[in-house]
Amino acid sequence: MSVSFITGFPGFIGRRLVRRLLADDPDARVVALVEPRMMESARQAAAAIDEGRIELLAGDIAQPRLDLEDDEWERLRAEVRFVFHLAAIYNLAVPLAAAQRVNVGGTGNVLDLCLAADRLERFVYASTAYVAGRRRGVVYEHELSLGQGFKNHYESTKFQAEVWVRELFDRVPAVILRPAIVVGDSRTGETEKFDGPYYLLRAIARAHAAGRAIPQFGRSEAAFNVVPVDYVVGAAAVAAGDAAMIGETLHLVDPNPLPTRRLLSLLSNEYAGRPPAGQVPPWLVTASLRLGPVRRLFGNTPHQSIPYLNHPVVFDPRRALDLLGPHGLRPPAFGDYAPAMVDFFRRHEHDAAFAPAPL
Repeated sequence: MSVSFITGFPGFIGRRLVRRLLADDPDARVVALVEPRMMESARQAAAAIDEGRIELLAGDIAQPRLDLEDDEWERLRAEVRFVFHLAAIYNLAVPLAAAQRVNVGGTGNVLDLCLAADRLERFVYASTAYVAGRRRGVVYEHELSLGQGFKNHYESTKFQAEVWVRELFDRVPAVILRPAIVVGDSRTGETEKFDGPYYLLRAIARAHAAGRAIPQFGRSEAAFNVVPVDYVVGAAAVAAGDAAMIGETLHLVDPNPLPTRRLLSLLSNEYAGRPPAGQVPPWLVTASLRLGPVRRLFGNTPHQSIPYLNHPVVFDPRRALDLLGPHGLRPPAFGDYAPAMVDFFRRHEHDAAFAPAPL
């Protein structure tokens, strides 16, 4: 029996990855570390997947030994073969102390389990393409520390965590995955929250409902890189079983990302049946979103998200394509799944579960 340990359950990627792992191997068992406040949700998610093969442990990645009881820690140390670390604070406005505690300290605590595990075969770590920070131009998968600054504490702490993982490559059989901005399933459009490019969809929807022009946001020629969740889940699942991926860092990105201008036009035509008109400078968009009334008008879009629409960076994914291609994995073009994405948004944009969080 193969035992996988996962953090970030019952999050959207975590739930899908657990389902995939259990479907791929009928003898597999998953142990999920769950924040106590999320335990009821985790029980419901496990029951919907296969509760007989999912064990839920209450714990905290930010605490030594993951805040587990001694017997739980020792059992994991003896049994676990695969570790998937997905948990992090993804909020672009996260304060430094919280990001440091969870994103960096939490990764260190999971690494401690990996170092102690007797049977560990693979550690799959979910980083982010945005450890590149403020770098411009082409970023390659083997690169990390090139003196870059960062747009927010999310980026800087994910960078610190990845440094830690890389420093232990000689002791931990790790694979680092760097996704771009993750959106819903490429076939169904299903997601669990409307952020990232969904902020654009909210702005389009509100402008359309009010009969206003739909503006372009900023520089518009910079690439805006998104990937569907099913591609990320597939990559994580196969990374655990392919020894050729040990010690690799993989950009899970669109190899042919659309410029913001074209992406916004595609979403606008798909949702409203008309293209955007005019252009708003990025500095004005960012400044305006600092004002409560304007921010609420655009669905509580955080001003920290605007740089991602206008930052001229390209992520080279050649190693990911080389290693994932033989497994039948390649990210679909955004235009191929945008209709499913917009359709899901249209059906759920007024649901309470998808209401924009107050900022």
